[in-house]
Amino acid sequence: MTQAFATVNAASTQTALAAPTYTPSPTPYPTVITTPIIPGLIQRNITYCENTVPLEMDVYFPTADNGPSPVLLYVHGGAWTIGDKTTGFQLEEIPTIAAGYFIASIDYRLAPEYPFPAMVEDAKCAVRFLRAHAQELNINPDKIGVLGVSAGGHIASLLGLADETAGWDTGQYLEQSSRVQAVVDLWGPTDFTDPAFAEKLQKKGYQLFPNVSPDQNMLASASPITYVSADDPPFLIIQGDQDPIVPPSQSQALYDRLTTVGVPTFIQMVTNAGHNLLSAGGPISPTRKQVTEIYIQFLDYFLKGVQ
Repeated sequence: MTQAFATVNAASTQTALAAPTYTPSPTPYPTVITTPIIPGLIQRNITYCENTVPLEMDVYFPTADNGPSPVLLYVHGGAWTIGDKTTGFQLEEIPTIAAGYFIASIDYRLAPEYPFPAMVEDAKCAVRFLRAHAQELNINPDKIGVLGVSAGGHIASLLGLADETAGWDTGQYLEQSSRVQAVVDLWGPTDFTDPAFAEKLQKKGYQLFPNVSPDQNMLASASPITYVSADDPPFLIIQGDQDPIVPPSQSQALYDRLTTVGVPTFIQMVTNAGHNLLSAGGPISPTRKQVTEIYIQFLDYFLKGVQ
């Protein structure tokens, strides 16, 4: 797979994005880490932003101190309505398997109390927080990747695709960019304008837009495929081929749109796999361990330059 990454990257001309100009927010900045950094340290409940409520992250420092580390931002799933920074697919394994990364797992505001795009605003604020504190956290502000699962995959995709013109940069650290350099989307929804998919979510009671009947413009605004452009970061999309909640067509649609405009994009369909890679009958292929190896290899290539 490394060869595939190298081939696509060599064939794609990527233009560096200049950090956008913002007006700094007068809101007081939350306090960052005050204890000495220790390799392998886990520090919990760090307030990273305050978008109407305090928002917290847990951070996992690399086990070895090898200079400024690349960052992996983890966004949990839970149908936008449940879950927190301590829960999620493979979260307990990531600090071990993602050796050499500074990992930040975030809480974000949940629907229906906080409708879309609150959760995306929070993820963007988390990226800006990390950049603002890059020196004291010993991280590389130019090498930030995001991994999101299910609803978190949707948020991660929007974090990678929607720039400042979407209007979702709110809260603190507005002098910093919220752009990321790599996205791993684990079976996240990508197109709410698909009538069959929108109806399915409505029947299941998912409340991204509570108390309203969203029109096509609202559905499009929440759809990652709306924001695809040629300057987007590299994407890896992983999808179970038997997923009853987020059908493979959702991942395929984003893959097709990204490749059409020349963004380095990779998709891994997992056979016999339902949502969260649960078996849909028989062994899944590739295995969960192999899926992990695939996305770590992707991140290593685009954030560490590992060939």
